[in-house]
Amino acid sequence: MRRRTLAREHALKILYQFDITKRPLEVVLADYWKADDTKDIKDREIIGYSTALAKGVNANLGPIDEKISEYATNWQLKRMAVIDRNVMRIGFFELKFSTEVPPKVAINEAVELAKKYGDLESSKFVNGILDKIHKKEIAGPSN
Repeated sequence: MRRRTLAREHALKILYQFDITKRPLEVVLADYWKADDTKDIKDREIIGYSTALAKGVNANLGPIDEKISEYATNWQLKRMAVIDRNVMRIGFFELKFSTEVPPKVAINEAVELAKKYGDLESSKFVNGILDKIHKKEIAGPSN
C-alpha cells in the first residue's frame, strides 16, 4: 500500500476517535501513536502526513463542515455516519488546502477509504458530495 494512502487511513482512524471521544486532538494523537497496533510504525512520512491531515482538518473544521453541510442536501452533518463524515472532511481538506494532491486523486482516495471503512452506500455518497464541491467551489463553473 502506498504511503499516502496508508497515512490517510491513519488520519481517518485518528479523526474517528477525535469525533467519538471529543477529547483534544493532541491527546488523541498521542494515544493513537502509542497504541499497540501503531507503536511500531516508524515511517516518518506516514506519521507526518496522517498527523498533518488530522491537524489540518481540525484547524479548518468549521469551514469544512459548512461546505459539506451545504452540499449534502437533506443530510445533517451530525446524522451522517461518523466514517462518512470524516472521510469527507479529509477529502475536502485535500481538495481545498493541499497543493500537492490533484483533485481527482483526493476524491478517489476518499472514495476508496469510504469503500474500505464505510457501508455499501458510503462510497457513492462521498463521491457525490466531494465531486459537487470540487466542480462548484474548487474547479469553478466552467467544469
